[in-house]
Amino acid sequence: MHWYIQFVESYPLFSAVIQFAILGTLGDALSRKVSHRKMFDFTVALKKMMVWSILAIMIKYAFVGFFGFTHALVLAKLLPQSAESILIVRAFFVSTFVNLIFGPIMIYAHRFLDNLFMRRHNYSNMKGAIWTLVWFWIPAHTLTFSLPVGYQIGLAALWSVVLGGILGYFESKKAVKV
Repeated sequence: MHWYIQFVESYPLFSAVIQFAILGTLGDALSRKVSHRKMFDFTVALKKMMVWSILAIMIKYAFVGFFGFTHALVLAKLLPQSAESILIVRAFFVSTFVNLIFGPIMIYAHRFLDNLFMRRHNYSNMKGAIWTLVWFWIPAHTLTFSLPVGYQIGLAALWSVVLGGILGYFESKKAVKV
């Protein structure tokens, strides 16, 4: 794993792009496969990879920025000292701020970019997407931010595969009921 950490530390944006382009697209493909029983064609997969590459840069900046944001709130005595001194407490606060402040922007940017690259206009189920911030992303990123920085983007990208599977499963159950 030394080579991985060295790559992530040497090329923070490029490594984020690579990880999300692959794993984010895999999560979208898994969701589609589980819910609709069909895969993307090659052109759609490339478009999804481009979308995830753009999102990866936003995510990397947000991750770094919200660690600083949380630190600034502790210094201003707007958060308890434990928000920095206890790893899991710090991880929870960073995760909460990332997901409640940046998360909605990320979700709408993701849908906007999907629509732009896929040449469609679909903003359905945005309420459900926003709710994933609370029931999935805050707990998932609490674990993510408990890890050393070098592993955080990789795990975040991997979480998108997990969420893709979960959402695809729920979508398939909804389709069966109809």
